[in-house]
Amino acid sequence: MATAWPLLLGMGVLMLGAGLQATLLGVRATLEEFPTAVTGIVMSCYYVGYLVGTLAAPQLIRSVGHIRVFAALAAIASAATLVQGAFVHPVPWAAMRMVSGLCFAGIYVVAESWLNARATRSNRSRMLAVYMVVLYVGLGAAQFLLTLSNPRTSAPFMLVSALISLALVPLVLAPQPTPAVDVPSTVRYRDLYRFSPLGVVAVTVAGVLTSIIFSMGPVYARLSGLDTTGIATFMAVSILAGVATQYPIGTLADRMDRRAVIAGVCTAATVLAASIVAFEEMPSLLFLTVSGLFSGLVLTIYSLGISHVNDRLEPSQMVAASGALLLMNGAGAIAGPVLVSSLMTAFGARAYFATLALLCGGLTLHCLWRRIRREPVPVERRGPFINAQPQPCGSIDGSHWAESALPPKPPAH
Repeated sequence: MATAWPLLLGMGVLMLGAGLQATLLGVRATLEEFPTAVTGIVMSCYYVGYLVGTLAAPQLIRSVGHIRVFAALAAIASAATLVQGAFVHPVPWAAMRMVSGLCFAGIYVVAESWLNARATRSNRSRMLAVYMVVLYVGLGAAQFLLTLSNPRTSAPFMLVSALISLALVPLVLAPQPTPAVDVPSTVRYRDLYRFSPLGVVAVTVAGVLTSIIFSMGPVYARLSGLDTTGIATFMAVSILAGVATQYPIGTLADRMDRRAVIAGVCTAATVLAASIVAFEEMPSLLFLTVSGLFSGLVLTIYSLGISHVNDRLEPSQMVAASGALLLMNGAGAIAGPVLVSSLMTAFGARAYFATLALLCGGLTLHCLWRRIRREPVPVERRGPFINAQPQPCGSIDGSHWAESALPPKPPAH
């Protein structure tokens, strides 16, 4: 674990910059009176770049190595942020969001493959848990950095750029050698859907849900009348709630049919989101509590989905499958901000939670339908819950962890 501290420190600092950037863009867009639909398109461009970066990063790492790729992509992401601060217009913002998505996708591939090379069978789960905590604490804490400078100025953009640049320091000074790159084979999507229809749908819908929360959450908060501190608090609660819910829901999913847990999580999330829509005049503390519980539940769906998929696969298939799941999650993430921004334009800010409620409700119905169509996975064939989460600026998947983190399974009969 000690050998991984330079990377963990660098990723923690990077998440401070990434978390601030995502919220800052949403807030500044509303201050500049960008049309809500246009803001949704701008925010979606991140995930377009992210998909490209996910495909390109392994080959790039093989060519020049982990540290060079991390340094180059972080430098480009830092410059892209400065461009956004200098040219406040939807077109350059969309272009730079796409660049940022490509860069962060490559950085996540570097980070996860590096950590996987440092991990052993005895500490792999603990290291992944520490990694996720570092990311979420960084993202949550970043929300309050918004209160340190005026979002109407270029100062917060410069702060984001500085944080992304500082993330390089621990890695470039790290004395440890970088690991070799192991690129998994591909898997056909139709085969993956045949193995686990619910898992595929859950991972894709999770991409839609999380991109809405992370990209359009600040826009919703601003349109609802919250000030800068209120927006920061709303987003911090939404992000940090995802840390608190992973372990208890993961434990439950290891003891029960995962489909029942997914259905229960989605049902509860639907009720919580619908209650916010129905009772618009909630007291502030109650609103934060309900919205935090909602986000905490939603942020477990991705983990539940990939865990359910891996229950249906052999160990040799898991790495390739998780890479495909990442791409499907990213494709869903592209659609999320565009969908909800269009509905918010037509129906106002309340369409934000109304859309989230409908998506969760739809996934609940699909889950119940799949329980009728197929028997549950036997207990002896289930692997442990995989704690992996999509992020506001990208997606942390299990592609570098899945195969080695799970125990071998008996052959399928």
